[in-house]
Amino acid sequence: MKIAIIKYNAGNIMSVDYALQRLGIQAEVTQDQEKILSADKVIFPGVGEASTTMAYLREHKLDKLICSLKQPVLGICLGMQLMCRHSEENDVDCLGIFDEDVVRFIPKPGEETITKVPHMGWNEIHSLDAKLFDIGMEKQFVYFVHSYYATLGNHTIATTDYILPFSAAMHRDNFYATQFHPEKSGPVGAAILKNFIEKC
Repeated sequence: MKIAIIKYNAGNIMSVDYALQRLGIQAEVTQDQEKILSADKVIFPGVGEASTTMAYLREHKLDKLICSLKQPVLGICLGMQLMCRHSEENDVDCLGIFDEDVVRFIPKPGEETITKVPHMGWNEIHSLDAKLFDIGMEKQFVYFVHSYYATLGNHTIATTDYILPFSAAMHRDNFYATQFHPEKSGPVGAAILKNFIEKC
């Protein structure tokens, strides 16, 4: 099986590759469009800023490529946010694979010292749906680092509460995505990556 990890101007890409290696799965980190198109599975990870990253994707025609993919695709963190319709982070239109918008966390009045932004650390996922998850993953803890979140909507397949409920994972057709980092989420995250490779 050929696994492609999309290489672009975002951080944290290699940690996904290392996580797959720990599972005995070999992937190729690449920006080559033919290699991405011919892969059996594609992973679109990343940590960074939405508007500069979207500009990079458009400059290198990766935006249209990602939207055209027919094989299973997994977006992670920034990858998931860029798969949404629009991001408040410097007011940028994104790929539009998911209809939901990405907005900034705003602590409730008087709770600024309790609920800090970014949302960083371990939190529960619940209301799980789709092949990414096993039944035993309900209310398990996974690792988040983000200041912006995708709103709840028709494509939400996992929810997490921080200030308010938000989309922890999304799914539409062949596109899957997680706001949390499965590559940093211990055995649960490893199982989610394995489910994507083997079941989706």
